[in-house]
Amino acid sequence: MSIAAPQSARSDRRLRQSERLAVGVVLERRHIAHIWQEYVWHPVAVLPSAPAVAEPRLLRQGEGWDWYHMATLELELFPRETDGYRHNLLQTRPLVYVLWRHPQEDPEGWPVPFHVTVCPYEAQDYLDGGDVVVEGVAMPETVAQWLQDFISRHPVDEPFEKRRRKAGRAVAEGDDFG
Repeated sequence: MSIAAPQSARSDRRLRQSERLAVGVVLERRHIAHIWQEYVWHPVAVLPSAPAVAEPRLLRQGEGWDWYHMATLELELFPRETDGYRHNLLQTRPLVYVLWRHPQEDPEGWPVPFHVTVCPYEAQDYLDGGDVVVEGVAMPETVAQWLQDFISRHPVDEPFEKRRRKAGRAVAEGDDFG
């Protein structure tokens, strides 16, 4: 008879199977002609294996725009999410999704990138909350290859199991569920 592993042991095993890659998040600040807003921010790239930055670092600038290395975040892959990864790689233009927030106290301040993912399903979940900006940038070839290698090592997704009612549980009299 086998005994299910405690939740923490299952979590530890799942984390051991995950893989991580540090990526630098590059955001563009573009000046706009608007009476209430001076500029807008958008992610433009991720830089695989980028060094950590303590504060935004100017990378490039042109007329009316600046590119900043805003943060270095860990892109983490999990075996249970390979279906989403496959879906992303099958797109014409695979994406790395950058998740960031405007600072609460100063809307004109620096944006705060806090997460990156290559799973479109996870990115969609964050959009449901409304306080997070989620935008995709082109996936660098090295990230796409790393992702493909991960999928090939973890080819089987865990099958979806529909929850069933517990045996012997009767529907209360008068309920309109049945």
